[in-house]
Amino acid sequence: MFDSISGKLNVDPWLVSALKEDVSSEDVTTNSVVREAKRGCVDLICKQDGVICGLYVFQRVFELLDENVWFEMYAKDGDKATSGQLLMTVTGDMKALLIGERTALNYLQRMSGIATYTNEIVTLLEGSKIRLLDTRKTTPNNRVFEKYAVKIGGGCNHRYNLSDGVLLKDNHIGAAGSVAKAVEMAKEYAPFVRKIEVEVENMDMVKEAVEAGADIIMLDNMTHEEMAEAVAYINGRAEIECSGNVTKENIAKLTNLGVNYISSGALTHSAPILDISLKHLREV
Repeated sequence: MFDSISGKLNVDPWLVSALKEDVSSEDVTTNSVVREAKRGCVDLICKQDGVICGLYVFQRVFELLDENVWFEMYAKDGDKATSGQLLMTVTGDMKALLIGERTALNYLQRMSGIATYTNEIVTLLEGSKIRLLDTRKTTPNNRVFEKYAVKIGGGCNHRYNLSDGVLLKDNHIGAAGSVAKAVEMAKEYAPFVRKIEVEVENMDMVKEAVEAGADIIMLDNMTHEEMAEAVAYINGRAEIECSGNVTKENIAKLTNLGVNYISSGALTHSAPILDISLKHLREV
């Protein structure tokens, strides 16, 4: 994904912005201890078991600072690494290695954390046909990285942004006046190739969404009993997604409902980082 032309077009501006955030004029510390040009080598070490994600982004940070940087790879995105494992060695201009360290690690740690957390939840869904989805609850300007990490962890992406699909939520329904009216207006306005999803909170809304011809019905923050009743009523007339405070601690309770999808904002807003470090910088 990121090693394509489109990937660079979408990724590089954010990486440059992050580097500018960290270096407003100069890296005073690095310029203090590295007074002349020299090449260095440093090890990328995983300090915690988890799924690795973001290695290309990590590399690209250093490529933007040093066009002659060189990487020796010992892992790839999607690998399950163990604590103490050497993932990569990076060789390049020593100033570039020091300046880019924090920015590169911030991306790699965050993306690997999301991939790891997603994979833990996907594992809990094994044996079912349920697909795990992310949401738009992402860090501003980091959606491309975070949604990629969900995929590497074994999850699936819901719509990428507001241009990507029709999802009629409570306030859209309020603006339209009713579920039925919102679906009618969406069908009239949106291209016919777009599926129409409706978020519902009770059985009355479920019935209205089915009768209006919604393609997907999202059961949002409903009790287990309410969701079971809703699934039985829908009875295959629409695909079903359930959502609302889904985490790895409670997702197992949802696997017997018969839904097609489970979406979880926690994949991107609550995943802890994976501990990864650059160590043993030496001159070469």
